[in-house]
Amino acid sequence: MSVVQIDVKYVAHLARIQLTPEEEQKLGAQLGHILSYIEKLKELDVSGVEPTAHAVPRMNVTRADELHPSLPHEEAMRNAPAHANGLFVVPKIVE
Repeated sequence: MSVVQIDVKYVAHLARIQLTPEEEQKLGAQLGHILSYIEKLKELDVSGVEPTAHAVPRMNVTRADELHPSLPHEEAMRNAPAHANGLFVVPKIVE
């Protein structure tokens, strides 16, 4: 296993966080442990394992696309705060 030197100040700068010297030392040790664990995982033989995006199969949970009668125009316009010529009147937002 190779020991990787981590520039904690640079990583903190990229993450836009400020660390005290004690936090830098603690974070450096934690990142070192994470990287050493990753090195250990590299030793596994995964030649027979197919690449996956998710550990368990996922499926779409949306409902089926079925035709339904639409809302009648009069009912849609009934609660509109303002309408004219059968259309909703909304405030202008683009100049």
